[in-house]
Amino acid sequence: MSIRVENLTKTYKKQNAIDHISFEISSGEIVGFLGPNGAGKTTTMKILTGYIPPTSGKAFVNDMDVEVQSLSVRKQIGYLPEHNPLYMDMYVKEYLQFAASIYKVANPGMRVKEMIGITGLEVEQNKKIGQLSKGYRQRVGLAQAMIHNPSVLILDEPTSGLDPNQIIEIRNLIINLGKEKTVLLSTHIMQEVEAMCSRVMIVNKGKIVANGKTNELKQIFGKGQSLQATFNKTLNKFQLDELSAIGQVQSVNDNTYTISSEMEEEQLKSSVFNFAVKQQMILTEMKMIEHSLEEIFKNVTRSNV
Repeated sequence: MSIRVENLTKTYKKQNAIDHISFEISSGEIVGFLGPNGAGKTTTMKILTGYIPPTSGKAFVNDMDVEVQSLSVRKQIGYLPEHNPLYMDMYVKEYLQFAASIYKVANPGMRVKEMIGITGLEVEQNKKIGQLSKGYRQRVGLAQAMIHNPSVLILDEPTSGLDPNQIIEIRNLIINLGKEKTVLLSTHIMQEVEAMCSRVMIVNKGKIVANGKTNELKQIFGKGQSLQATFNKTLNKFQLDELSAIGQVQSVNDNTYTISSEMEEEQLKSSVFNFAVKQQMILTEMKMIEHSLEEIFKNVTRSNV
């Protein structure tokens, strides 16, 4: 396992920031680490990277104890913190050369040039970091995290401050990195998680409340079923009231409605079909709607508030 966490706890005075959490991440996995603000995501990442010690429990990176072998662990990790700390008076290229020298990177000039190309910093490489937009500063942070070619990347809000085009570029970069590296990333953008991550962990109040592939979580934590039905004409008030007996109804357009119910899938389909027959209407289309990751996130975190 690239990352292994066993019964990890971090306590500040009487408050548990993380509370006896355990998980494993295999090499080549891209795992999304989700949770509300203050749930314990950043604390966990800081322990894994050796920035802070745990109160109890153990964490391992590439089978090395993060407390006992802290320096060796840091050589294996590339870390982009949520608040990207950069030297604002240094030039981009100068800063990356400085980072490469700290890690004693072989052929640092070539590696810096490679990272500038990968992260799209060519046009800004001769500017001072303080002159860059937030998006380009984020790219500098990513380049720094990867400069020593680590086997594990821990990224806290990696697409923060990027415009839509930049997000797509960084997303593709992370997906490519995940083919040969282990990536643990935290983000609040659910679309990014679904696009990039092979697995999702959701933490709330310091505890892991969900852990699995996105489609597995949708089956386990998705509440009830949602179906979209299109009829040959708009429903009148009486018909809407009749349909509402099946489940919660929302209008999509003039003839299309979403029905959400606690019924099983086949029962819901049958109920909507029977409604159409009773109303002497033509059901032109009927399809199940998959629960979104955002819905699941709300369900598992709300229930633990």
